[in-house]
Amino acid sequence: MDFGLQGKVALVTGGSRGIGRAIVHDFAKEGCRVAFSARGTEVLRATEKELTALGAEVCAVQADMTNTADIEQMVTQTVARFGTVDILVNNVGGSRGGQTWDTTDEDWAEVLYLNLFAAVRTSRLVVPLMRQKHWGRIINITSIYGREAGGAMTYNAVKASMNSWSKSLSKQLAKDGILVNVVAPGSVLFPGGSWEKRQQDNPVFIENFVRTEMPLGRFGQPEEIAAMVVFLASERASLMTGACINVDGCQSRSNI
Repeated sequence: MDFGLQGKVALVTGGSRGIGRAIVHDFAKEGCRVAFSARGTEVLRATEKELTALGAEVCAVQADMTNTADIEQMVTQTVARFGTVDILVNNVGGSRGGQTWDTTDEDWAEVLYLNLFAAVRTSRLVVPLMRQKHWGRIINITSIYGREAGGAMTYNAVKASMNSWSKSLSKQLAKDGILVNVVAPGSVLFPGGSWEKRQQDNPVFIENFVRTEMPLGRFGQPEEIAAMVVFLASERASLMTGACINVDGCQSRSNI
């Protein structure tokens, strides 16, 4: 199937491991020119080499997505290399803190900056580029725990806010030919990820979790999330905007 992505410029935040790494690999295989960020130099360069080996043109930028100057540098370097941004995937994220009474203001601020504010700031910079061509795709990675209760408290709250913001953004940008959608993964297992750490620390708990919470009897894989992202970025998804799509193996319980 031709997704019509050959030569498009895709920018992915947090693209060096897990879901982000799978997304940049799939865009490279579709013939995109790929830019991505990572905080650590070692993983940044390793992923850059992987994409180059696939024959992709690559712009790898070291950036802390909680830092406005780093976000601006990431977009500036991408535009300097490729001239524009056609597709933005706001993938970077994470959680901090515990219960309400022991979660600090600093925990809340870090989660907001890493998830919501990073996505808002990056989108603000690339939207004018997309408007020039009357074409663009913004895909925000949230979670099933942004659609229903679950996960860490800060994570649940900020992913829900990202879903809400994404819906508003999709309505604002539809007239400009820019489509905005959300992919909400369930629990995804990959090397170095939080679920792998939990599996190593408490394998009995994870075995019970999979049996009781995951109808398919397994965790998701990053490549399964990436496949939906690439579809939403493609010409095949030309009527899809303002959607929040679970990719979770029926792990979630919400009817909507």
